[in-house]
Amino acid sequence: MWRGTWDKMQNISRLDSATTALINAVLATEEYQAYIEELNKVKEFPELKEQIDDFRRRNFQLQSSADNDFNKLEQFEKEYAAFRENILVQDFLAAELDLCRLIQDLNMRITSALNFE
Repeated sequence: MWRGTWDKMQNISRLDSATTALINAVLATEEYQAYIEELNKVKEFPELKEQIDDFRRRNFQLQSSADNDFNKLEQFEKEYAAFRENILVQDFLAAELDLCRLIQDLNMRITSALNFE
């Protein structure tokens, strides 16, 4: 009984160490650094940050909705076209997308290696 508990504790400790190492590796990536830089720029303009958050929230809702109404997507794109021309908005959204793709790739690699179905 004790041996099994000890092995389990060691495995958890190794996972904690590996998780910390992975987090530190992500924090050191160009993608994360660029994201933080762009986030800090946007935070200098609270109203713009709020508009970006609203855009992201609405975009997420449209993308995850079961309703695939092309007209809604087109209207959304038109509504935010001028907004997305702002270089601060463009740079932030591009940096965010790069970081999301990095995290998505890590997740895919982990689940693939684990044969997680």
